[in-house]
Amino acid sequence: MGKENKKIVVIGGVAGGASFAARMRRVDEYAQIVMFEKGQYISFANCGMPYHIGQVIEHRKELVLQTPQSFSNRFAVEVRVDSEVIAVDTEKKRVRVKHGNREYYESYDYLVLSPGASPILPDLAGMDSKRVFTLRTLHDMDRIKNYIDSSELRDSIVVGGGFIGLEMAENLSKRGIKVSLIEASGQLFAPADSDIATSVTEHLEQHGIDVHLHSAVQSFFPCDSGKYGVKLKNNTELQADMVILAIGVKPDTDFLKGSSVQLSQRGAIKVDEQLKTSVPDVFAVGDAIESTDLISKTKTHIPLAGPANRQGRIVADRIAGIESVYHHTQGTAICKIFGLTIAVTGINEKKAAMLGIEYLKSYSYSPNHASYYPGAQGMSIKILFSPQNGTILGAQIAGAEGVDKRIDLLAMAVRHKLTVNDLCDLELAYAPPYGSARDPVNTAGFIAQNIITGIMPVCYAEQIPELIEKGYELLDVRTQREVRRGTIMGAKNIELDQLRERIEELDQGKNIIVFCEVGLRGHVAVRILLQNGFNAFNLSGGFKVYKMHNKELFSGTQAKASTYTAV
Repeated sequence: MGKENKKIVVIGGVAGGASFAARMRRVDEYAQIVMFEKGQYISFANCGMPYHIGQVIEHRKELVLQTPQSFSNRFAVEVRVDSEVIAVDTEKKRVRVKHGNREYYESYDYLVLSPGASPILPDLAGMDSKRVFTLRTLHDMDRIKNYIDSSELRDSIVVGGGFIGLEMAENLSKRGIKVSLIEASGQLFAPADSDIATSVTEHLEQHGIDVHLHSAVQSFFPCDSGKYGVKLKNNTELQADMVILAIGVKPDTDFLKGSSVQLSQRGAIKVDEQLKTSVPDVFAVGDAIESTDLISKTKTHIPLAGPANRQGRIVADRIAGIESVYHHTQGTAICKIFGLTIAVTGINEKKAAMLGIEYLKSYSYSPNHASYYPGAQGMSIKILFSPQNGTILGAQIAGAEGVDKRIDLLAMAVRHKLTVNDLCDLELAYAPPYGSARDPVNTAGFIAQNIITGIMPVCYAEQIPELIEKGYELLDVRTQREVRRGTIMGAKNIELDQLRERIEELDQGKNIIVFCEVGLRGHVAVRILLQNGFNAFNLSGGFKVYKMHNKELFSGTQAKASTYTAV
């Protein structure tokens, strides 16, 4: 590495830029590092901002990880805040900086782009009101919190059902403010599939959140009542004291237009596996870059803090002469909504189907720890895997405690191309307060293994109408009490424990779709039928998943799912 006095200009701090600068100094004591940040803060916990608004994180200072002065003192980085880079001249290797009313140029040997992303702002009437807020910076957070603290707010509208929208809905509610949550698509939390994300909608509604799906905003307007209004494209009108816009973010790369740095159609910076841009000596990291999806190998834009931190470290290594590459993004993410946690990793079913990627899927429902230990709560796990070799392609989990542990295990499985057989073989820590002798991840592996080996032939909820048309018969093996709470129209009911003595009531010449609540009893029933000469299939995920796919048929059904699964 030597004592070469290379000059490195960094545009933007926070996850990508700050992690780069800190790592760069650790591997090269002699480089000159100049960091430009158009705001006042270079290192803050932006993921914690909704929780400060909700007073979960009481003190604002806890979100400021490093001040410009403390960062400069520790890492010998020249930090220039309130300094916006407005243009990049890659031929002359310099950037144009605006600081107050002054503009000047700064030269570089290496340039690291970490400008982040900015909120998407739709071009709608009424957007310029002081009652319409976005949340991306500490300044945004301060505006929202000060407005709440200084006003007697009764109701609010949150537009957007992603991470920020969900977290803001929860934290506004904790402040005693009624929340209406508006989402243009048919589900909340887009990284998950609808059959898992349905639990988010139900959970929010149980906590008093008024959820509006399939509801795009048409305009904003002041109301005679003194409140502010939102008109939806279906002509519904809502009124509230404040509006939070959280419909997503876009790469903050307008200053690169006209430069030689190549951008995607969405404005994300194109990089290779070394995080180099199209221009020599110019690198890019964080929420502004286009990355490669680990499973599909397609280009994508996934703004997450974890990848940004790793990318900053990798670029520092590359500039210092240390061999390092970025091995794609798999989109591991997690979100807390009141007492529910939902998490994802790898590819989801929507994207796999869109890209023509072959997959099988399985559902499992397990307690987070030993069921006999007090406080056990169920979690839903959906995994996608290759029909050829069982390689794990993606996973989604919704539940209470323990979701974070399991999604991290499955993220490791996706990253290292483990198979469903590998999930069965995992030896995981067990004590009654923490897990079960057969962990939920093991159970997910067992079910998928049964599917891929043919021990448990399955069908899926979305196939039911087509299979019924083909003459398949439905067999509900739940109790009569469960059936009275709802079943699939036309299903014959024989309780599992009566199946052997009543098996002659079934037509051996017909294909039979067996279902219970979540899959355990259905699996046992299918094994009985198969070994008695019947052609039977277990409805994967049971009646629970069928209801998720047919919510309009069961809006009044209150059936509760078992916490156990088929193995």
